[in-house]
Amino acid sequence: MIAAGVLVASSSGRAQDAIEFGRASLIIETSKGSHWFDVEVAESDAQRARGLMFRNEMAPDAGMIFLYRRDRILTMWMANTYLPLDMLFIAADGQIVHIAENTIPLSRATISSRRRARAVLELNAGTASRLDISVGDRVVFDGLPPR
Repeated sequence: MIAAGVLVASSSGRAQDAIEFGRASLIIETSKGSHWFDVEVAESDAQRARGLMFRNEMAPDAGMIFLYRRDRILTMWMANTYLPLDMLFIAADGQIVHIAENTIPLSRATISSRRRARAVLELNAGTASRLDISVGDRVVFDGLPPR
């Protein structure tokens, strides 16, 4: 279930720059256990374009999930993103198909899912390693769009 949510404004502070995100919970199931996260949900073009830009901190059990309507090779970048992140690329069935760890803040380099994916989960850098999250593990999230 997605709850109403968080209002984020860019560094310019203009009201038209504000983007609102819903909130939801999800679980990452690994071979060593289940891990709960409270995430912001980016499902519109405007939300996905803003993402975690201009943020200076994020709680250890927080993140943002980017949802897409169809499977495809997804690409991300870190422009205007100050936090180093781990990006988990997720197939429609919830399986993690690729992990980009410790992405570089403010980089405009393209980060690819390498395989067709339906969603991207961004977490604080180091989370994948700390929780032993691997390709093949599963993200359980009711908001993942159906095939």
